[in-house]
Amino acid sequence: MTTVIYDGTYQGWLTAIFEIFEYKLKDVFFAKEQGASASLFSPPHSVITDDTKAKRVMKGLEERLSVEGMRRVYRTFLCEEQGSEELLWRYVSHVFLNKENIETDFSNPSVWKVKQTSKRVKYEAHRMKAYVRFKLTKDQLYYAIVEPDHNVLPLIATHFKGRYSDQRWLIYDVKRKYGIYYDLQTVTTVEIDFNSAITSSRYIAEISDDREEFFQELWRRYFSSVNIAARKNIKLQLKEMPKRYWKHMTERMLQT
Repeated sequence: MTTVIYDGTYQGWLTAIFEIFEYKLKDVFFAKEQGASASLFSPPHSVITDDTKAKRVMKGLEERLSVEGMRRVYRTFLCEEQGSEELLWRYVSHVFLNKENIETDFSNPSVWKVKQTSKRVKYEAHRMKAYVRFKLTKDQLYYAIVEPDHNVLPLIATHFKGRYSDQRWLIYDVKRKYGIYYDLQTVTTVEIDFNSAITSSRYIAEISDDREEFFQELWRRYFSSVNIAARKNIKLQLKEMPKRYWKHMTERMLQT
């Protein structure tokens, strides 16, 4: 088995796919640069991200897959589950070894698994669009803290840019220690290594605009007024919004 070490980016992964074919590597295992030392029991192959190689792989996939097929590949890459890179490698190999489109070849385990994995990532991205809650800082920046299971920020950036085009905002993923920032013109990726205090009530109070708590209280009261106790369905609420999301939501709508 060969350990393929890359920088963890999608472009890096596409470059790695190119070089696996180029060097005829077999039984590959992927490792990101920052965590590669634990995987060096097998011969390593280090990949330097190359846009030309990445574009060639991308073009080859686009010639063989539909638009949704390409989206499934990208969403599966963003899932970050153990073994997902190897799964995608098997999927891509199946794509390139067949002349016909393989997207509905569910007899192949990798095709079915990619479809299901992509579906989970897509669903969480959809949830984030509904459940992100912004707070206002003293310098008039709207910020939101999220902690999704999958790396969905790249999938929701366009949505929030369109919806809040007249406001500066930052959505920060505390699990992955990076965020997407909109400056009224473009959305950029920013890496910020906050400590655990970022989500503490004291820290939030220090950076929040004086009116923020007032607006949050209005929102909580509004939710309480429209929430009909007789129709409360905790089981359904948990299905639609898992408990792990609660701590970053203003209304705290799910009460047991």
